[in-house]
Amino acid sequence: MLLTGRVLRLQDNSHRSVQFRSIIPHRHQAMQNRVQPAPEREFCLDSRVHREQAGRVPGTTTCVAVITCFNEARTIALLVAAVGRYLSAVIVVDDGSTDGSSSLARGAGAEVIAHRRNLGKGTALKTGLSRARQRGFEWALVLDGDGQHAPEDWPAFWQCAEQTGALLVVGNRLHNAAAIPWLRRQVNRWMSRQLSRCAGRHLPDTQCGFRLIHLATWAALPLKAERFEVESETLMAFLAAGQRVGFVPIRAIRSRRRSHIHPVADTLRWLKWWRHFRARPVCPDSMDTVVPPSLPVVTRTEILR
Repeated sequence: MLLTGRVLRLQDNSHRSVQFRSIIPHRHQAMQNRVQPAPEREFCLDSRVHREQAGRVPGTTTCVAVITCFNEARTIALLVAAVGRYLSAVIVVDDGSTDGSSSLARGAGAEVIAHRRNLGKGTALKTGLSRARQRGFEWALVLDGDGQHAPEDWPAFWQCAEQTGALLVVGNRLHNAAAIPWLRRQVNRWMSRQLSRCAGRHLPDTQCGFRLIHLATWAALPLKAERFEVESETLMAFLAAGQRVGFVPIRAIRSRRRSHIHPVADTLRWLKWWRHFRARPVCPDSMDTVVPPSLPVVTRTEILR
């Protein structure tokens, strides 16, 4: 009796092609096996599914939502549920809340990491993105927990990353900024002008926290900010490293609660960061402006490299 070409499924779910040269039961001869490893999996980069699996572009299996929150009991559960319609995994970093935000987020289906005390958005973001890398994700969609970011805008981010190769995609609220309080809008524009001048390129909304981040690239950057200046630091670090950055228009939703940003303290903290950063400015020649292809959903996308 001769059996050939059998494929066995092993306990570790791998496959091996096993050739049985001969089996003669009545002679009790030893069976000789020749094990051949299965060929390496080939990816077709013309296939979006294969590009997702290879980590080239974000998708539902390669991207996780990371939400930072501080006393957001009013909005966090609804936000987690809304994001869950687009991404299968959600990580919430509770930065010292005292209003039960953690239990509400966990009840809505999120993995929750809770800080015992408030450590600042920069630290909370680092906690969430580090956890996303530990879980094996390639990308993270970052949102604030106060409900001012619409999960429905997610397709614009991945389309920008897919079609332009951007490793950081930032939401731009300033094309229609009526929902942003007047003082914050003016401060945002002033900060964006300063960073644009330093970069030698137009950066329309440098302070928006709604972002799509390539995790391996993020992990290689020397980021130190612990508070709200992390938005500026991350953007400029990507540019300084010569990485492509994209901006996509998003809707601005006015939050019902008072902002956690302290106008005086956080502005002074940003100015301190800015003073140190200007000592090592980004070289404009290292960033080539890229004209993006038209996007089916996004009407206007700005890409920088």
